[in-house]
Amino acid sequence: MRAVVQRCRRGAVTVEGAVVGAIDHGLVVLLGAGQGDGDTDLAYIVDKIVNLRIFADDAGKMNRSVLEVGGGVLLISQFTLFGDVRKGRRPAFIDALEPVAAEALYARAVAAVAAAGVTRVATGVFRADMQVELVNDGPVTILLDSRKQF
Repeated sequence: MRAVVQRCRRGAVTVEGAVVGAIDHGLVVLLGAGQGDGDTDLAYIVDKIVNLRIFADDAGKMNRSVLEVGGGVLLISQFTLFGDVRKGRRPAFIDALEPVAAEALYARAVAAVAAAGVTRVATGVFRADMQVELVNDGPVTILLDSRKQF
């Protein structure tokens, strides 16, 4: 699994003109599932999302997690994180997990983030054309890849 984690002051996702998910301060996470991803990948990504120490402590150091600051998580499915552009100019998505399995893994990720104690978990709509807005705080953007954990 791959994730782009962005610390934000606020974030929202709109589908067909209606806001379907929004948070105030916290994390906007674009999440993609790839061929062969499963429970181990999911556990790694969720643990990283909720425990990344990228929020300031009292001394101004990045030393607190989204859990510790009471922030929300806006989790958005993003199969294009598996776009391969090594050949040509149009991305190939053959490494992305097929939609039915990807949606199930995405739903489990949403549930796992909530189960980890994040009080406000918002989402987009799987396979929808979404418009994502955020005010990136810092900016702080972290790339995660479960296949690069060792």
